[in-house]
Amino acid sequence: MSGMEIQEIQSLLPHRYPFLMVDRIIECDDHERIVGIKNLTINEPFFQGHFPGQPVMPGVLQLEAMAQVGGILLNKITGRVQVMYFLAIDKARFRRLLTPGDQMVIEVRFLKMRLNMARFAGRITCNGELASEAELMFGTGRGNPSGS
Repeated sequence: MSGMEIQEIQSLLPHRYPFLMVDRIIECDDHERIVGIKNLTINEPFFQGHFPGQPVMPGVLQLEAMAQVGGILLNKITGRVQVMYFLAIDKARFRRLLTPGDQMVIEVRFLKMRLNMARFAGRITCNGELASEAELMFGTGRGNPSGS
């Protein structure tokens, strides 16, 4: 199992600040499991408006973080760098608020691939507590009716 620094992450993902939602990969087996981290600081742009005086990370950005970590794993699995788009989000649950100072541990497991679609299970923990979880489906840009 190997990790990745930000330079390698940026070579595998098209996202950049302020939309890059992973700081480091701490584990990756290149086949079925990957673990990334995102350190949340008060300087995150979304905290300015969500919510003033009581900053909370939006759930949709937690899903995006899972998707980005899953995208890194998919690029490792397929051996090529490609942009993936959301096709579906299932079984999303939010269990704990994430606030400035928290470190998100983002674990994603590959479930299956069919044609140009891949399904993953993702979960975010913070201090050992489950914060959110979901099943995510991605597709390549080819034949994808929607882009995300």
